[in-house]
Amino acid sequence: MKFQQTLSQKTMYVQKISRFFMFSMYEKYKKFIPKTKNIQIIGTNGKGSTGRFLALLLLEQGYKVGHYTSPHIFEFNERFWLNGKIASNELLEKAHEKLESVFLEDVKKLSYFEYATFLAFFIFKDCDYVILEAGVGGEYDATSVFEIDFSIFTKIGFDHQDLLGKNLEEIARTKLKAMSAKALINHKQEAKVLNLAQKIANLKRASLSISLLEKNNFINPYVQEYIQKHNFATFLKDNLFLALEAFSKICAKNEKELIQSIKNLPKLDLKGRCEQISQNIFIDVGHNEMAALALVEIFKEKKVHLVYNCFLDKDSYKILKVLKPIIKIVEIYDYESKDRPLAGSVLLDNLEKLDIVYQKFEQIKKDELYLVFGSFVLVEKFLRGYNER
Repeated sequence: MKFQQTLSQKTMYVQKISRFFMFSMYEKYKKFIPKTKNIQIIGTNGKGSTGRFLALLLLEQGYKVGHYTSPHIFEFNERFWLNGKIASNELLEKAHEKLESVFLEDVKKLSYFEYATFLAFFIFKDCDYVILEAGVGGEYDATSVFEIDFSIFTKIGFDHQDLLGKNLEEIARTKLKAMSAKALINHKQEAKVLNLAQKIANLKRASLSISLLEKNNFINPYVQEYIQKHNFATFLKDNLFLALEAFSKICAKNEKELIQSIKNLPKLDLKGRCEQISQNIFIDVGHNEMAALALVEIFKEKKVHLVYNCFLDKDSYKILKVLKPIIKIVEIYDYESKDRPLAGSVLLDNLEKLDIVYQKFEQIKKDELYLVFGSFVLVEKFLRGYNER
């Protein structure tokens, strides 16, 4: 298929984001790009589940909804969720043909993520709402060049410092400057992040709301019941509250209508969010310090075999330092990585510094608890090997 041939010629990882190329491509072809109501989700953690919860809520109301996420675990198609289903190869091929007929040779100039982002609009051309998950950052992200009707900011923390900034304020500023005229931000932020968000909202004359729905005593029990019913991790409750509040503002829903929407909400269909795949194995694609903190809270009274590896550009020392209280042993999962070098000896040095016992991963033991934690790539490699076993 042509879209797969196009992907094979592009690298998934880029070391530097072009600030103006995506914008120039959008300006050149915007009259050919399908017009939809666009909701952008930006943050460090929780973007995928917040977006999918919102997509499910909108779908339940009878809207046609597209949800664009990244990265994927198994197949590129996973990035495109349309009306409750992952897009088929046939649909992707049709969208690629349309994109190619518009962009012609410029398709070759697009990066992997830029190509996927433009492709999303041809896949979701008939949608009432398109939910766009930002890739890395906000202000210069590929998803930010489109007209955004509503911005949602999940919790902002440290990640991709090489691209976004050296400290929390620099990272937050890069993300928050993508704010649209109407926006909602998770209240569980550092004070400096919330203050900066309000300053940017004032400069942009944007209507910014801070999430408060969690404090609603009528809605809270229904959210809690939903989370317990599906045995979800506690952090997904925060993301559901944020999605519900965005949903209430986008569709002007009152308290009674929100409760009914929670009752009708199907199970979240997104893999790898502290997901229990067997009696003694959990997988999580969090891969940063903030995600590690959430996992320490979930497993605080247990000790796990941490199946782990990371890329060289990740701060494995900080991540492992956070996880140390729940670690019994680290089992290093080796795999090939073409685009980004793995941490290798740096990871071993950090394990030594932190005095954490480690070994190479070999097998799953029935009487031990395992947490597979790291990038989407690590989780994919582990799951493929696990399914083969």
